[in-house]
Amino acid sequence: MTGAGHLDRRALLAGGLAGATFALAGCASTSAAPSATGASPSPRPTTPTAAFTRLMEGNKRWVSGDLQHPDRDPNRRQLVSQTQEPFGSILSCIDSRVPPELLFDTGLGDLYVMRTGGEVLGPVVTGSVEYGPMTSGTPLIVVLGHQRCGAVKAAYAALHNDKPLAGNLQAIVKALQPAYEQTVREGGADPVDTMARAQVELTATELRSNQDLAPLVAKGALAVVGAYYSLDTGRVEVLAGAPS
Repeated sequence: MTGAGHLDRRALLAGGLAGATFALAGCASTSAAPSATGASPSPRPTTPTAAFTRLMEGNKRWVSGDLQHPDRDPNRRQLVSQTQEPFGSILSCIDSRVPPELLFDTGLGDLYVMRTGGEVLGPVVTGSVEYGPMTSGTPLIVVLGHQRCGAVKAAYAALHNDKPLAGNLQAIVKALQPAYEQTVREGGADPVDTMARAQVELTATELRSNQDLAPLVAKGALAVVGAYYSLDTGRVEVLAGAPS
């Protein structure tokens, strides 16, 4: 083999080694990069305004489809396995189309979530809502109603037609009666939607004036927000109580 041949062979080997090194470096870089599902936007919000901003930014991502899927990997699971500090408490409906963790683009350990038909309250539910602010310093409660609520629709029909529902469903109807009565007074083209919004505001007001939560609200450590979710657009509309 000539000297030129030796040079060509050495050049090829050098090029191959360089290419392999580059490829390995690329693989190492890719494997070390954090996954989208493990991303966390920022440290835990500690004020009502910061927590509210975090939630609404997440909802904007849900509406646009530009999701971060934060706090949803094994590392996060390990991090919160011994203790938790959720930054928000959500009281929403049981409706399968309204999962708070998804529509606010949050993850494991970010939210306390309570779900009842029509966001109705009762001693155990109220105690569950109180838990975060009173034990973990959770600075935000959101009462989240939604478009085309089946519980509200059924309760409206039962009360309007004076036909009680079967079993414990009637307990939901009874709890929703104040919202129904407010809707009758206000009128409107869509009474079910009006009633759903009234229920949110009545529930948020009741929680805001709760004897244990009211002092936290008064000193600015807690905000209780009433909100309404659109099934059509995915957008959360604030009805009352947004922190400034």
